[in-house]
Amino acid sequence: MLLRLTFYIPKANRMKAILVKQPGGPEQLVLGEHEQPLPGPSELLVRVHATALNRADTLQRQGKYPPPKGASPLLGLEIAGVVEEAGIRCTRFKNGDEVFGLLPGGGYAEYAIIQEDMALPVPANLTMEEAAAIPEVFLTAYQALVWLGRLQAGERVLVHAGASGVGTAAIQLARALQAEVLVTASEQKLQACLDLGAHRAINYKEVPFEDEVLAHTNSEGVDVIVDFIGGPYFNANIECLRLDGRLVLLATLGSGKVEAFDLRKVLAKRLHIMGSTLRSRTRGYQAQLTEEMWAFAKPHFESGRIKPVIDSVFDWQQVAEAHRYMEQNRNIGKIVLRVS
Repeated sequence: MLLRLTFYIPKANRMKAILVKQPGGPEQLVLGEHEQPLPGPSELLVRVHATALNRADTLQRQGKYPPPKGASPLLGLEIAGVVEEAGIRCTRFKNGDEVFGLLPGGGYAEYAIIQEDMALPVPANLTMEEAAAIPEVFLTAYQALVWLGRLQAGERVLVHAGASGVGTAAIQLARALQAEVLVTASEQKLQACLDLGAHRAINYKEVPFEDEVLAHTNSEGVDVIVDFIGGPYFNANIECLRLDGRLVLLATLGSGKVEAFDLRKVLAKRLHIMGSTLRSRTRGYQAQLTEEMWAFAKPHFESGRIKPVIDSVFDWQQVAEAHRYMEQNRNIGKIVLRVS
């Protein structure tokens, strides 16, 4: 007698997620379905309540910035939500805990996976939307100012795009480090930078920022510059740096090309010029950065001295509108998506 065995293979759970129909503009973003991820032994499955926009999201949407190997193909580098399931090796968080943190991808979804050592507890005085606005910008700013720029109390730092997400984070962190903060921004964003603690805000559209920096510092210059613009600012940045100054380049939104430059200026001033991205770093690097940044910043967040700066909150069904808004450079601080 022959027995016929039937094996049941459970169907993978599906979840709502923002999908990119094909590389292109914001109109390519649609709310659809995607396979729900499963947590590994040291991972948390989080029910996402909020995520936030980053320039990397717009570049990935255009097909210009693919996710790292092994990362979710979905957009979204940061989340805040509630732990739905904790892996068997997880010890810091349990089901029901409110967490937020940085991801290599996958934040634009109902559920996302985060490594436990990258997750942080949501402070009691912050909403989910506020927590989602913290990870990428504050980790990037802390890395630029402290790990790379080695900013010390009493030094001066120039932060370009001071009203951007990273810019607003850098102003507050630099003030907490007891540094003097100069920023560049457009006219309508200057006061917001001053309100966050910048000592001098320069309208880069009206005057050469290097002239204003040197005038403000009695021609001494600054110790650290955090720049996102690249080529168009390079020569002026070099003029603004003092002896042993450090230039930290985080993006090339203006251009990646420098037309002409005299390298003898680097030698004469003993300058340090460095570039960095965060998404491509190893998980060990990111976990250590997360631990160190939070050890420094947590008391300031809890006291309200440092705060996430949110420009606007969109329902995630309005994701295309949110991307358009970011690409128009209208925001002061972060743009957040509420996941419903």
